[in-house]
Amino acid sequence: MMAIQWPDMRALSVLGLLVLCTASRADVFVRDDIVTNPMPDFFTACHGNGCLNLAFLSLKPDQWRKLLDVFHPLAGNAEEERNRVRRAIALMEKYVGEATGTWNDKGGTFNGGEGQMDCIDESINATLYLTMFQKYGLMRGHRVQDRATRGWFIGGWPHTTAVLAETGYFGDSERHRLWAADSWFLDNGEPPFILLLEKWKSGWSPDQDP
Repeated sequence: MMAIQWPDMRALSVLGLLVLCTASRADVFVRDDIVTNPMPDFFTACHGNGCLNLAFLSLKPDQWRKLLDVFHPLAGNAEEERNRVRRAIALMEKYVGEATGTWNDKGGTFNGGEGQMDCIDESINATLYLTMFQKYGLMRGHRVQDRATRGWFIGGWPHTTAVLAETGYFGDSERHRLWAADSWFLDNGEPPFILLLEKWKSGWSPDQDP
């Protein structure tokens, strides 16, 4: 992983961070210098909570090859493709963590120190990774959707996730069924949870499953 440049950090107040976490349209990226059309040799990654810091990065050729290997041969059903996606996001997190110093990110927002990331960072990054996978034809059974937010304090602490929709490409899948791809609960480089968005919105957390 090669860091191309590091723009000046943008200061955010506590109030501003709360606005980011509770915005009514979670799909709106929180700063206009995020690369929304990512490529292996040019993409961005948020860190610092609320995308306070933005890294402009490039994958090394062998890193991109390893990501391609995760997907090839392409998955034969929707569940298998989601499992490939989990592995690929985990690999991207490892590469980005090495380049940005977020390799020590712990699951949750308040569990770590330097390099800690919140759900805004994680959901934006996951959405961008998924966008890259989709752009290069690595996913056939799913398409990237707007990020989703739950909570709003009254119903629980605000929390945001990346989202995928099934395309119906596979005979065993349902067209338009939505899935949350949530890496926030886990340490850097661990495969994210992928579960039905409806279940995620109900307030799901990993400790609810056996």
